[in-house]
Amino acid sequence: MSAYTLITGASGAIGSATAVELAQEGKPLFLHYYHSEDAVKKVQNRCRAFDVPVFSVQADLSKKGGAERLSEQLHSPVDTLIYNCGTSHYGFYQDVTDEEIYELAHIHLLNAMLTAKKLLPWMLFNKHGNMVFVSSIWGERGAALEVAYSAMKGGLNAFVKALAKETARSGVRVNAVAPGVMDTPMMHLFTKEDLADLKEAIPSGRFGTAEEAAKAVSFLVSQKSSYIHGHILDVNGGW
Repeated sequence: MSAYTLITGASGAIGSATAVELAQEGKPLFLHYYHSEDAVKKVQNRCRAFDVPVFSVQADLSKKGGAERLSEQLHSPVDTLIYNCGTSHYGFYQDVTDEEIYELAHIHLLNAMLTAKKLLPWMLFNKHGNMVFVSSIWGERGAALEVAYSAMKGGLNAFVKALAKETARSGVRVNAVAPGVMDTPMMHLFTKEDLADLKEAIPSGRFGTAEEAAKAVSFLVSQKSSYIHGHILDVNGGW
């Protein structure tokens, strides 16, 4: 039985682009979603066009127990985890509610760690596995008005680096992709003026695309990156 790739947040821009990228490479897929069932079905259909098995799984990863609910639906072994969930909260830190902080912690960090923990034993036993976590430029640098989000992504980066040191000799690689400003629906929160200022600040003079982030993820789970462990790969146009 072929092992599967699990992609969380597969209905979103980067998740769906990654799913199509890996389906083209012939990888069987579990596609996770929470609200967007119609969107994930569209991604499923696009992936099945490449004649690979594709199943959808539903779980709320912004809540405690989300990783447990997700893992219960995986009917086949998973040798590749792409943890791509995420929401942002834009505003002054003192205005963020406790509930919003807990939700950000669960979706960006705690359920990422717990999902990895549940999938790791099979990978270690078989001495083969890959984990790629989609982080953010703010996890490395921090951002005003996105303090809690930055903190969770920073914690995720530290988790990636630490876990990679534990698992490297067992054949399990752990890495992350840290996108900069990407042209995805998350940017719809900003005004045209804000977006123009952001674009002006990026050395490449443009925003990245979901497809460019997906290609970075694909590289990190491929044999082309076989000697890369615990790396945070920036995809940010030189910003």
